Amino acid sequence: MVAIQVALDSLMPRAAVLEIYLQTAFIPQRYALGIAGQAGPYFWSPFTYSLLHGGYGHLALNSFWLAAFGAVVARRIGWIRFLVFWMASALASAMLFLVLHWGDQTVMVGASGVVSALMGAAARFAFGGSGGSGGFRRDQAHLNRRLSVVQSLSNRTVFFFLLVWFAINLAAAIGFSFGIADSAIAWEAHVGGFLFGFLAFSLFDPLDQH
Repeated sequence: MVAIQVALDSLMPRAAVLEIYLQTAFIPQRYALGIAGQAGPYFWSPFTYSLLHGGYGHLALNSFWLAAFGAVVARRIGWIRFLVFWMASALASAMLFLVLHWGDQTVMVGASGVVSALMGAAARFAFGGSGGSGGFRRDQAHLNRRLSVVQSLSNRTVFFFLLVWFAINLAAAIGFSFGIADSAIAWEAHVGGFLFGFLAFSLFDPLDQH
């Protein structure tokens, strides 16, 4: 993602950069118009948008949270499953954004939907036992037992994490940007990704929980 950002920001002419965004960003209007004349972007943009960013600030923020939560998920499931998880969560994030912005010309880029899915996945195993004890330890979190959805919601640490996470995205939904975004935050993609990661993580987890 860093290499892509450097190339777009410093190495390519503006016309080429705009064309790349047009072809690879996620744009809801694309699906209202149909597939004719845009077969490639129609299929690949629900994945490629997650590798693009709106600037170095946007990239740095997503990279920080990717390092924090993506690392523990990657150590747990391995790099092949991690890549599949990335693609699936990018698609899930884009689909909820599409449903709520059908036909809009809004351009969505960024890995935040995937990062949200990784946060949701980590909430299933990285915060200690079902009794609510234990915090988030990046060095050992990938070894924890995976909790069921009900057990996760019963875990005090996980519940508080979810409460804060959804409160922040609710604030974004009503237009509060926390001073870190020059454009609207795609909270819909965040929610779509988080729910996917939280609810579907067991499909990617290779560890036997029995």
